[in-house]
Amino acid sequence: MENFPRAPSAPHLQRLTPPVVLPRMNPNSVGKLIGFLIVTIVLIVAAAQATYVVEPGFRGVEVTLGKVSEQFKPEGFGTKAPFISQIVYIPVRQLTRSLPAECYSSDLQQVNVALRVLYRIPESSVVKIYKEFLGDPFESLIAPRIQEALKEVTAQQTAEQIVKKREEIKAKALSATKEKLAGILIVEDIVLENITLSKELETAIESKMVQEQEAAKARFTQQKAQIEADTAIIKARGEAEAIRVRAEAIRDNPGLIQLQIVEKWDGKAPLVIGGSAEGGNGANILLPLGLPNPPAVTTPRR
Repeated sequence: MENFPRAPSAPHLQRLTPPVVLPRMNPNSVGKLIGFLIVTIVLIVAAAQATYVVEPGFRGVEVTLGKVSEQFKPEGFGTKAPFISQIVYIPVRQLTRSLPAECYSSDLQQVNVALRVLYRIPESSVVKIYKEFLGDPFESLIAPRIQEALKEVTAQQTAEQIVKKREEIKAKALSATKEKLAGILIVEDIVLENITLSKELETAIESKMVQEQEAAKARFTQQKAQIEADTAIIKARGEAEAIRVRAEAIRDNPGLIQLQIVEKWDGKAPLVIGGSAEGGNGANILLPLGLPNPPAVTTPRR
């Protein structure tokens, strides 16, 4: 590889390049710029703090320095005092929550019930609930009252009746819950999803139901036999009565038999067989009507 000679330095060129000089800023200008930026940021934050939006299905409660406004905020856009006021959003749409309940029947059997509660917060109670009750309204107001109402209702029924009359149990518990809440919250409905008993109690109830079904089947069989016997008796009595009526009719009207013979006569002359005069038997034999004529009998000549 060949070695090339280095280019000679050009000190005259370096002396001709001017130095870079930054403009010197006035300290007052820098302070004004920083102040302007701070004011701009504060104004942006204040504008954001001074407005709010209440979503559909919610109502807003305004709290200013710890003081709660007596009027709720409706849905939509609104303004408030920045930094010192905040909006608390309360749902007013229908909500659904699950709730387990443990209660006892009148025969001291433990019954576990799985509930589903449909409820909502009315507009008129939004501010009151926020001011007077702490935490979730369902946990603090609805759940304890539903469990209390359900225990009151189930304590009046046996475990078997609780299973059989679940709709009645539900209706009574719902009515008692509405009375206990007194319009603060609205419980739309209570759904009994499942009722669980102990294994021993379920077996006993199942055995009892099987026995009741067998007894009902035996009663049905007995009633059926009794009805058949009564029907046979009525039929026999009817036939006997018919025979008695016919006998009385024949006795009172001797010509009735001849009338019936005439009514049933098919137009053929009846065959009369007379007795022998020599034998002293002059009785005649009248063959029944409707019978075919017997074959001719040839009497041998003497």
